[in-house]
Amino acid sequence: MSRTPRPARPASLSRRTGRHLRRALGARHEALVRPLDRSRSRAWVLAVLGALLAVALSTGGALVSFRTSAAQADRDHTRLHRVDAVVLDTPDHGAAGGRFTGYNTRTTVAAAWSYPAGTPHTGTVEAPRSVLGGTVLPIWVDPAGNPASAPLDRSAVAVGAACIGTGALLSVLALLVLALRLRLQALDRRADRAWTASWARHEPRWTGRTAPHREDS
Repeated sequence: MSRTPRPARPASLSRRTGRHLRRALGARHEALVRPLDRSRSRAWVLAVLGALLAVALSTGGALVSFRTSAAQADRDHTRLHRVDAVVLDTPDHGAAGGRFTGYNTRTTVAAAWSYPAGTPHTGTVEAPRSVLGGTVLPIWVDPAGNPASAPLDRSAVAVGAACIGTGALLSVLALLVLALRLRLQALDRRADRAWTASWARHEPRWTGRTAPHREDS
């Protein structure tokens, strides 16, 4: 009883990678391997090396960004102080200069606070749009008592650094994929031209079109 032959199993990723690497380095001598095949392997190897380098650089950049931003956040936590501010008046959301647009639920209100101890301050701070006069709001101030942006915590710094690293990595990988695709397309066009030229030379011999024409006697 005849059996249907099973299709050949594709080579594993490690074996394909090793084959490309040997071809790229010229260490694999195969009778059917053309210079174009070695060029394709070199393109793949360079793309993989570029991807590994991009991963290393993006990871290093994210770590450097995290350490720098985390150190600044720690300094801000030490330098800035959180105090209670009292809203002086209920804000008029219809007045000019109101900050409520679309989904923005924040507005600017006049408030009063004391910092350093016994030193009164008044100014404008951000507050929820629904705030009323007399509401106590926690705000951050610098050593002179002026309003300041809230310092970041380490989790926010870590998320920001991860986003920076991921964005840089995806951008570089996209460029590598584009460059690899363009290179392989150029090699495919070169292979097509070489095949066409070879067929033009050898096809007449295979088909017998070069045999001398004999006239009937």
